[in-house]
Amino acid sequence: MKILLTNDDGIQAPGLRVLARWAQNLGDVTVVAPKSQQSASSCSINIRTPFSVEPFSWDLDLPAWSVDSTPADCVRIATAYLNQSFDLVLSGINRGFNVGADIAYSGTCGAAFEAAASGIKSIAFSTWPEDYVAAEQSLPRVWEYIRSRDLLAFAPVLNVNIPPEAGDILWTRQAGPYYLDHYEKTEGSLVQARGYSVYDGSFDPKKDLDAVMKGYISISPLSIARTDEAAYQRGLDFGS
Repeated sequence: MKILLTNDDGIQAPGLRVLARWAQNLGDVTVVAPKSQQSASSCSINIRTPFSVEPFSWDLDLPAWSVDSTPADCVRIATAYLNQSFDLVLSGINRGFNVGADIAYSGTCGAAFEAAASGIKSIAFSTWPEDYVAAEQSLPRVWEYIRSRDLLAFAPVLNVNIPPEAGDILWTRQAGPYYLDHYEKTEGSLVQARGYSVYDGSFDPKKDLDAVMKGYISISPLSIARTDEAAYQRGLDFGS
């Protein structure tokens, strides 16, 4: 199996190394990751200005490239510029959970969506900031859950969130907001976004946010489709 690794925290992020060490057990791994931090870049790409794509040397014996652009662009560069084909894209391990409404902003998930748009199965991985121990220990168990149920056969994008002291695995769906922002004036006309959690302590085992906050590993199927199918079907009642 040919595997592409990327992330949104940058090619030197510790979570990427954790994922790379484990992914070598699954197949041939290539790393194409952002040169610098790209959090909250979602599915954005750069079509306006040139950007660098350079070979990157690190302590793991893997082919790697540093891309001075977004996670989605990393997937595009790997396939359309480096002209490589892949069976699976792994994105992460992100420094911080990507659950609920935050999925829409996530560069980690953005890379997974870009892979799916190119017809490549993908998995996004996230964990609590700076706590990669539980995530690294849980990766074999998570993979066995996915493999034994053949989830990628019918769910081309999976979003995995691994909390500290990770418990059982729950099959979940996207919840509502996790963080909301307010803006503070700093100096002159400058403002700074400050996030705060709106999790209310509830527990619905079917929701990704609730599961992770209660110590469960959450695996959610995501879709790149943006059509509101319920609204579309209802609109058909009025004729075309």
